[in-house]
Amino acid sequence: MTEKTPKDKTVVVHRAGTATEAMVIRGLLESAGISSPAPTAHTPFPMRESPKGFRDTDIVVLESDADEARRIISEHLGGTADERGG
Repeated sequence: MTEKTPKDKTVVVHRAGTATEAMVIRGLLESAGISSPAPTAHTPFPMRESPKGFRDTDIVVLESDADEARRIISEHLGGTADERGG
C-alpha cells in the first residue's frame, strides 16, 4: 500500500456484474487496507440485487492503490489481470 494524499485521483479497477460481487470485492480490498467506497443509492426503492443485465457496479480505489487492488481482485477471481485485459 502506498502513501495517500488528498490529491490522489480515483480509478475504476473492476466492474462487478452484481451488487453482491461488488460487496465481496470491496470487503477483500478493505481487509487489505485499500479503501473502496460503495456508491450511494439514489433510488427510493432500492433492490437487493440488480436484475440481470441491468447495470454493472464499478469498484473504485485511489490511483495509488490501483495496482495492488487489481492484483487482489485477480487472485480472487482466479486469473491474472493480463488474462482479463486489466
